[in-house]
Amino acid sequence: MIDLQPFYAPRSIAVVGAGERATSSGGAVMQMLLRAGFKGRLEPINPKGGTVFGLAAHTSLRALAAPVDLVVISIRPDAILEAVNEAAATGHRHLLILPGGFAEAGAEGLARHHALMEVIRQRDIVVAGPNCAGLIHLTPEGGIAPSFLRDLPAGRAAGQQGVALISQSGAIAEEVIAASHRLALPVTTVVSIGNAVQIGVEDHLAHLGRDDSIAAVILYLESLDDPAAFRRIARQVAAVKPVVALVGGRTAAGAAAATAHTGAVANDASTIQAFLTDCGLVGVDSLADLLLAAKAFARYPSGAGQRVVIISNSGGPGVLAADAAVRAGLSLPPLPSSMVARLRAALPAEAAIANPVDLLADAREDRFGAALAAALEEADAFDQILLFHTAPFMVEAGPVVDCLAERAATATRPVFHAMAGTLTDGPAWFQQLEAAGIAMSRDPEAMARMAGLLAAYPPLQAHAARNPDTAIHLKGRR
Repeated sequence: MIDLQPFYAPRSIAVVGAGERATSSGGAVMQMLLRAGFKGRLEPINPKGGTVFGLAAHTSLRALAAPVDLVVISIRPDAILEAVNEAAATGHRHLLILPGGFAEAGAEGLARHHALMEVIRQRDIVVAGPNCAGLIHLTPEGGIAPSFLRDLPAGRAAGQQGVALISQSGAIAEEVIAASHRLALPVTTVVSIGNAVQIGVEDHLAHLGRDDSIAAVILYLESLDDPAAFRRIARQVAAVKPVVALVGGRTAAGAAAATAHTGAVANDASTIQAFLTDCGLVGVDSLADLLLAAKAFARYPSGAGQRVVIISNSGGPGVLAADAAVRAGLSLPPLPSSMVARLRAALPAEAAIANPVDLLADAREDRFGAALAAALEEADAFDQILLFHTAPFMVEAGPVVDCLAERAATATRPVFHAMAGTLTDGPAWFQQLEAAGIAMSRDPEAMARMAGLLAAYPPLQAHAARNPDTAIHLKGRR
């Protein structure tokens, strides 16, 4: 397996094509590296010399006093091979090529691709890309971002684990980065694969599987060069941490688009799902669910069991959450008699003491607190707790939020909470509850789907750890 440490944690980086213009790829790369707080030696390479963001620019890689750990190439396609040869001749071994113009670009690009592969074989260099948006890997102390993606992901706090994305689409990477801020996802790592002439999905997955700072890996895939190698690595990683995959091209129309995009070989939806299951991966059908998986597994990377209790102050959302829970493979067992007795003593006679529990619309912190406390006491009855709260005009929502945050802070099982309607202090409430360890959403059905994703992982993890001899075969590009 290829050592990717120089790509994820280089001590020195040279940017070929560096500049200051934000709309140039070389300028974007420099800005992103500086924004990420790269702490190592940064060497701009520009034939005009001068300075780039206050750093002295060298006219070529040959002008450097010593090779760097990583060379990032961001110049026009017809000049890339010359830069690759210069890098190899001057002792630089690890290259990240961002621009396209290779196998995806007709006969001329294909010839350039073959020439690049020949240089790789002859000069013993390691190449990521080309035709990719780069790589971002953040830590609380800093990070790297040799990329022309428009923003950095949200990152993680000290002591928290992060989520990594490996994507065969730059646009999907852009959306996951944007969603990390919108949905409070601790995404730390974004990898754009591109043409993957040498470093494939499985190489990045193996590296991230060994990284203890990564709680879970999410994938957007359209094709695999070597499904057998991917399966072997995926099982190794899924045995220790969740890996969630969204595979594009499950329909005839989608498969045709995927073929045009990445050269994917068509596989039917049932074969794709069987392959993912055989790999130990949690499969999802939409980008929305991939993002939900990132939130759920960042918070609860071990997954959870299938038994849930739903507690709501509104009947309709409770019904929707119950329907979504069953569709997600969850079960809603009856309330234990001990919990029934506690709720009858704490709730009005009109409340529905069943699963789902309906606290009634005028429920304040006393009812929510009593119901959550009762559910937390029933460790042998429920694996996950799902709460829903709408904020009607007659009830101050702030005290309810305070109560739930206090009680959930010591919970030993997953607690989800959805808040909907007009939320006067919504962002602050969400932030407070997230800080208390609750995975938040504005949608009772999304909340149930997150719980379902958690429940899907433990049996897949056990399957991956057993590593049976049988295998589902997926058609790859090779």
